[in-house]
Amino acid sequence: MTDRWGVVAKRAENLMPGIPYVRGWAQARRSASTLAEQLTALGLESDFPGLTADVNVSGDGLVRMGSIRPEAALMLAELIVSGLMAETATHADSTAEGTRAARRSSSAA
Repeated sequence: MTDRWGVVAKRAENLMPGIPYVRGWAQARRSASTLAEQLTALGLESDFPGLTADVNVSGDGLVRMGSIRPEAALMLAELIVSGLMAETATHADSTAEGTRAARRSSSAA
């Protein structure tokens, strides 16, 4: 996905033989569709009108979000943080439950 300088490669405008553009674009399309479904479920589809699949000159899929309002970017960041916090809490709860179960089984022995 990066060029030799470590920068994101340019989007493919002129296709070259032997590069799997369709594979990269199809992967990007699936990812963009999944993101669009989640944004729609949250009522945010109108905040991301430029969401689309694309491909770069190397055949790597790209998901373009387009230009968005600062409020939409802030909301997306807050949703990511909320999801990470929920995931962390779930992991902590399952770890604590595993510790309690281990204590119960070791004290029963």
